[in-house]
Amino acid sequence: MPIRVLTPETAAQIAAGEVVERPASVVKELIENSLDAGATQVVVEVSGGGLKLIRVVDDGLGIPTSEVEIAFQRHATSKLTDSSDLEKISTLGFRGEALPSIASVSNLELVTRYEGEQAGARIRIHAGILVNREAVGRPRGTTVQVANLFQNVPARLKFVKSTATENGRIGNIITRYAMARPSVKFSLTIDGRKTLTTNGSGELREAVSSVYGPDAATAMLEVSADEGGLAKVRGLAGPPTLSRAQSGYVTLILNGRWIQDRRLNYAVEEAYQNLLMVGRRPVAVLLIDVPPEDVDVNVSPSKTEVRFSKDRDLFSLVQRSVRQALVESSPIQSPTLAVSASASPPYASSQRRPLGSDLLGWAAGPRAPETDTPAAPSMFTKTTLPLLRVVGQVSNTYIVTEGPDGMYLVDQHAAHERVLFERVLKEISESRVQIQGMLAPVTVDLTPVQKEGLIQVGESLRAHGFDFEPFGDSAYVLRAVPAMLSGRAPDRVFLDILDSLLNPSIPYESDERSAASIACHSAIRAGDVLQQELMEEVVRLLERAESPHTCPHGRPTLVHLSSNLLEREFGRR
Repeated sequence: MPIRVLTPETAAQIAAGEVVERPASVVKELIENSLDAGATQVVVEVSGGGLKLIRVVDDGLGIPTSEVEIAFQRHATSKLTDSSDLEKISTLGFRGEALPSIASVSNLELVTRYEGEQAGARIRIHAGILVNREAVGRPRGTTVQVANLFQNVPARLKFVKSTATENGRIGNIITRYAMARPSVKFSLTIDGRKTLTTNGSGELREAVSSVYGPDAATAMLEVSADEGGLAKVRGLAGPPTLSRAQSGYVTLILNGRWIQDRRLNYAVEEAYQNLLMVGRRPVAVLLIDVPPEDVDVNVSPSKTEVRFSKDRDLFSLVQRSVRQALVESSPIQSPTLAVSASASPPYASSQRRPLGSDLLGWAAGPRAPETDTPAAPSMFTKTTLPLLRVVGQVSNTYIVTEGPDGMYLVDQHAAHERVLFERVLKEISESRVQIQGMLAPVTVDLTPVQKEGLIQVGESLRAHGFDFEPFGDSAYVLRAVPAMLSGRAPDRVFLDILDSLLNPSIPYESDERSAASIACHSAIRAGDVLQQELMEEVVRLLERAESPHTCPHGRPTLVHLSSNLLEREFGRR
């Protein structure tokens, strides 16, 4: 095949593949253009997951009439003059690729009026080809409407996820920038539903309230640190009680730009070491200011990945600033008294009463949920368990039993979780889910991502016994929960189960994901003191389980120490 120069249309579509990965990429690029133009208000409307329509309206400076067509030429930008500017980038955009890339894979219309000009301009581009330009009237600012995204590159449509998933990703972009720029009014409407509104007051806590709800925003702790020429860190960090079951609730804003950086995310997680239960993740919004010459944002077309010249020092500053906020607010939980993640929960057994044998009421009041993580499978390979005699309890976590060939240690939480998991699935299959109505309904605040996700998985939650209905723009009223969750904090459980259903990395169907989360939140805990009759009942139920050897998350429910092994260890063989 001879070497040939690609046509401009083909080259534009290749470039678009780097910049426009999905509808959320379009929203991100357009929002960043609006913010660079000094907008104080940004209105976003989408439909069909962003494939049918994306409209972004701002009140920024606008584009001069003489430069409208130039804006759609590749590598045309008003934000750089020469290569030296790359060493100290202070704008969100600078590559000059977004508008031509978007226009090459959609039907795009731009209407703009530059400050000081009497009339504006409208330009229409279909699949990269200019089809119309005319003078129009408009208030100062710019409107960009993108329709039929990827219509001329159908191969890209194969990689687009469901409408709810794409809507969730768009919501994620808007919420990040709403918190990054609290002085800007943001509005997001998805398929005619108002999903997010911020007031642009300039107060970070108020922006966080619009995203996570007023209760969460009120509970969050102030973070502030200034290391002179290195960096400034300010923002809000949730107390350990505000933790989540899934990751993705740490927002990092660098010089006004939302970034994704594993090292800084890890620094935040490190700040919560020994303060969160195993499997819990922090909630935080950090605004980090670094001298532009000390950071390289020209790493990828998406501009969400960056490199720091003093990454270790910045990591340490972020970790220390968040940790200081947490320790000052909770002086009792000093690091020297904290229990490691691998140890038993920090509950004093002398202060706890043994739990009775009521299988639906084994919890001693509401406590923070415990989320399991997968571990290596048990070496015990029999398809059913032998009859076991309960001997006692170790560390308020393991039930000691004796079997026909040695000793069996049963993890009380994992075992009960397996039993309840199978019970929930059976109740679903037989349409006999037990529901517990709430005397006082609870209001639950959802992020835009969760709100859109609830449209996708809401029926699964209702099938498992949750009763909820919309209450305002971002809140839902919870009126009933599955009966076995009685006694737990209903709002936290609801959010954790919703997050688990929306997590694509969990290899379960939606019913199984719900059942696993309900079982985990309902099961007895590691650290619970159990009466003899309750230990015996747990073991009997585990013996009758269909898959008794692992919990729904893959952790072993029991460990077998054979008689031969015990004899060898004691030198009897």
